[in-house]
Amino acid sequence: MKKILLFIFAVGLLSYTAKGQEVNVGDTFTIASVESNNYKYIKFPKSNFVIKKGGIVNFNNIQGAKVKVTAIDQNSDGSTVATIALASGKKFFNSHKYVTVIIPAAIDNKELIAE
Repeated sequence: MKKILLFIFAVGLLSYTAKGQEVNVGDTFTIASVESNNYKYIKFPKSNFVIKKGGIVNFNNIQGAKVKVTAIDQNSDGSTVATIALASGKKFFNSHKYVTVIIPAAIDNKELIAE
């Protein structure tokens, strides 16, 4: 009986925390500083693509930048993927206007900070 009650409590707690990270279009976040610029859940373009489009790969300009969610999609595996753009209207690395991010994982791993 104790196991059943513990299981119900755990499921209820997990569902409550999942609702707490609901993201809507127009929400703003701040890009956090990550050790050695190793962003795992924010899908920045590879440096060769940035250079081909005439941009400069400089993560110091990205860290601390405010971004807003422009679109939200669901992957086939159930993860929430959002498209973000800089709130200032400029381009990431002066070459890409939008970047995708796996929202819950990026928040949990402190790549994005909620406003």
